[in-house]
Amino acid sequence: MSESILRLDTGSPLDIYGPGDKYLNEIKELFPKLKIVARGEMIKLIGEKKEVIDFEKRFDLLLLHFDRFGKINEDVVTQIMGEDEKNGQQSRKGEDVLVYGRHGKLIKALTVNQKKMVEMSAENDLLFAIGPAGTGKTYTAVALAVRALKNKEVKRIILTRPAIEAGESLGFLPGDLKEKMDPYLQPLYDALRDMLPMQKFLAYLEDGTIEIAPLAFMRGRTLGNAYAILDEAQNASESQLKMFLTRMGKSSKFIVTGDITQIDLPKKTLSGLLQTEQILKNIKGVSFVYLDGRDVVRHKLVTRIIDAYNNLK
Repeated sequence: MSESILRLDTGSPLDIYGPGDKYLNEIKELFPKLKIVARGEMIKLIGEKKEVIDFEKRFDLLLLHFDRFGKINEDVVTQIMGEDEKNGQQSRKGEDVLVYGRHGKLIKALTVNQKKMVEMSAENDLLFAIGPAGTGKTYTAVALAVRALKNKEVKRIILTRPAIEAGESLGFLPGDLKEKMDPYLQPLYDALRDMLPMQKFLAYLEDGTIEIAPLAFMRGRTLGNAYAILDEAQNASESQLKMFLTRMGKSSKFIVTGDITQIDLPKKTLSGLLQTEQILKNIKGVSFVYLDGRDVVRHKLVTRIIDAYNNLK
């Protein structure tokens, strides 16, 4: 057994432990093998040496985060202190952060397959991320695009979705094009708002640095020096998916995300995503990552719901 005493050298106990020790209790749950006793600015650790050292390293990162941003929240505590229960691996080093989001939120790959997305996107210019709802495939893809933009690896981000719920015939909906499309593109807006200051986000939309548009609007274009993401690709027909993939220009990265268990196409229309692997599996520069219930980062019930539906098959 090993013992260690840590001292808060930044912030007050209330800042770090949270109201009613909310954050502290979460940390204790994440380290069940350690006895953690907090008294004011002092924290005493009792447990195996490896666990104590691991805690100390991550707690230092938590304090560094507070020192940089002036606050922490539950998401930050989970991302920095939390252990990946699904696979027993850790992803808490500062270099794992894809983007420093709004209010100091750390945006990074949290699961094995999300990490594979990051690795495969670095090695290939075209990546397919396929998996059920809640597995973080779209969020991770947007984070990769934002990181590339911030690092000046690309000049713009193109985000697109097939508006299959409206049949891509949007004339009957009220409002201008933006108002018609916003409900279908909302998840992409939500992800970007997490990762960019609002003023910067709006400026990027205004000057075209970030473009969010229906898939039909990609026809005839060449997307050069861009990070392009096709979301909900299971609702793209074979011809639509081929059209999007052939828009790739020089110095571009493409990510295609989709959930083959939620296809909304008319019964006689085959999803292009279902055919893609057989067609492109042997092409150099193309990779596929498959996410599953172990990658769900939403409410715990989402994992159970996915498993329950899978058990029906």
